[in-house]
Amino acid sequence: MTDNALRLGTRRSKLAMAQSGLVAEAVSRVTGRPVELVEITTYGDVSREALAQIGGTGVFVTALRDALARGEVDFAVHSLKDLPTSQPEELALAAVPEREDPRDVIVARDALKFTDLPRGARIGTGSPRRMAQLNAYARAHGLDIETVPIRGNIDTRVGYVREGRLDAVVLAAAGLNRIGRIDEVTDFLSVDTVLPAPGQGALAIECAADNAALVAVLGELDDPSTRAAVTAERSLLAALEAGCSAPVGALADLLAGGSTVKEMRLRGVVGTTDGSRTVQLSTTGPVPQTHEQATALGRELAAEMLAQGAAGLMGERAL
Repeated sequence: MTDNALRLGTRRSKLAMAQSGLVAEAVSRVTGRPVELVEITTYGDVSREALAQIGGTGVFVTALRDALARGEVDFAVHSLKDLPTSQPEELALAAVPEREDPRDVIVARDALKFTDLPRGARIGTGSPRRMAQLNAYARAHGLDIETVPIRGNIDTRVGYVREGRLDAVVLAAAGLNRIGRIDEVTDFLSVDTVLPAPGQGALAIECAADNAALVAVLGELDDPSTRAAVTAERSLLAALEAGCSAPVGALADLLAGGSTVKEMRLRGVVGTTDGSRTVQLSTTGPVPQTHEQATALGRELAAEMLAQGAAGLMGERAL
């Protein structure tokens, strides 16, 4: 290890390494210190079971947090949507950098868009959230599709389309953008069609809570607007008592009034994976200035969704 280098814990996947590389460069700029990537294998990387079967919550995160606790790395980078909604006291969420595009995208054969897919088209996704919303949209608009559960990295998933085993797969725009493959997208799904996972497109940088100096310097990478948005989204998820593999979509965005940002809108959706029943609502409030205000916005919307029967649509609950 290089003298004075900071050790960044990261998953081994191509996407995780790309994301961590971007953070490493930014941390080096603000600290003047080299950053070395420490590759760590998580349970979610080695298990081939569906995320809903293995619990989803924390399967890509626990090994990284354990390495932090043992002092094997100085900080870790996660896809924020993979983080459990409860934050361990011994760890600090030091920074949430500016969010990438939160939308989901389609990579389809013959450069087809979602609504142009042929009748009976097979669409691959490992996400109950995506299945629920795609099937709900198809029911509402007379489309005939079959959602097929899949696992694997981006290469594996896109390979299913290239090999003709699937007509399309659904992926996150942020991931494809970060590895330089956004040109493979054949359709960007509007958030009016499919709401993303809470925190999708954002990264989370964690370190030991008692390392005040490192918390402070990593905090220079924090984007307050992104943090407020994802805090509201994750508060909704927590209040619904749903894990990160549950069919819950959420997105908070800032609404401009004239030349200034006036309000934050939070949208949420819960549905059965066959798309037969959904609860989709939104709420709007002043732009949160504190963690507590952002959390309250999420809880408010969750309460309204629960009153509309959301709890009965989520299937397996987080343990």
